[in-house]
Amino acid sequence: MTLYPKLIHDALATVRYPGNGKNLVEAEMVADNLRIDGMKVSFSLVFEKSTDPFMKSMVKAAETAIHTYVSPDVEVTITTESRQAARPEPGKMLPQVKNVIAVSSGKGGVGKSTVAANLAVALVRLGYKVGLLDADIFGPSMPKMFQVEDARPYAVSKDGRDLIEPVEKYGLKLLSIGFFVNPDQATLWRGGMASNALKQLVGDADWGDLDYFVIDTPPGTSDIHLTLLQTLAITGAVIVTTPQQVALADARKGVDMYRNDKVNVPILGLVENMAWFTPAELPENKYYIFGKEGGKRLADELGVPLLGQIPLVQSICESGDEGQPAALDADTVTGRAFLQLAAAVVRQVDRRNVEMPPTHIVEVKK
Repeated sequence: MTLYPKLIHDALATVRYPGNGKNLVEAEMVADNLRIDGMKVSFSLVFEKSTDPFMKSMVKAAETAIHTYVSPDVEVTITTESRQAARPEPGKMLPQVKNVIAVSSGKGGVGKSTVAANLAVALVRLGYKVGLLDADIFGPSMPKMFQVEDARPYAVSKDGRDLIEPVEKYGLKLLSIGFFVNPDQATLWRGGMASNALKQLVGDADWGDLDYFVIDTPPGTSDIHLTLLQTLAITGAVIVTTPQQVALADARKGVDMYRNDKVNVPILGLVENMAWFTPAELPENKYYIFGKEGGKRLADELGVPLLGQIPLVQSICESGDEGQPAALDADTVTGRAFLQLAAAVVRQVDRRNVEMPPTHIVEVKK
């Protein structure tokens, strides 16, 4: 039996690609590298993305079609290609980002997202190029805090890939899962789906050249934290707590997660949020309604710097709800506190980069 290209193409034309209902030839998925050597046939199938869910089944179906419609004796070799370049592998996703900062807390309700948002804005105010990722997949708050709830990021074509273009506000680049889900509905995702969504926001976005990439992580310790640690080499973590004993106990767990032998992410320091209450009309008065200097004592106990103490004033809550982060106004008590926090983070990052080797991603042993 003599093989020739039309025989092979006719067989492949019997295989339909589920993504668009067209056959492989009609969908232009058969590459023009068909080689025939006696009873040996080799060629490539071309897919839009390297992550195409039908890739394996299409290769098997194409092989079966040739054996069925040409001859069971044909030795078939099929390789795959993708039109879109593959996402960079973990550890190499953000080559133009100098420092990755994870803002974490052991528990919810301590103002971690408020600190992350204002830290990012304050870093911009200090003259740095900053990106902010809302990694709280199940409770995204950044679209509201930056008053960009109606934003719908679009894709741009770059270096053979379709990349998500981050939203720009107050001079920083911002992405959140909140841009892609209904804000009025709960996000009911299994861990794997949430982790994949997070990898897309990191690796399939055009973050570009950044001095600081600030990540607002979910509260506690979860799949999302593990995904981040396996995906990005995190320069250092900032732990947010309040002076309350229950918050301090959870902050210890947050510190331990990063200091774990398998993780080894440096702790840049602690932020004591809601350190005291100051009425707007009596800015000199301090009321320690959650306890006094619990965060400072914990920082001393754990041997990490206290990066800042953020007072509780009504304007922080109002500015967050109105999409105007407090750090935008350096003339307020909280605005100054966040700028001082950003300066302290910069100092700690510079010191960490001089004294310690680069962080490695967490390897998963199977």
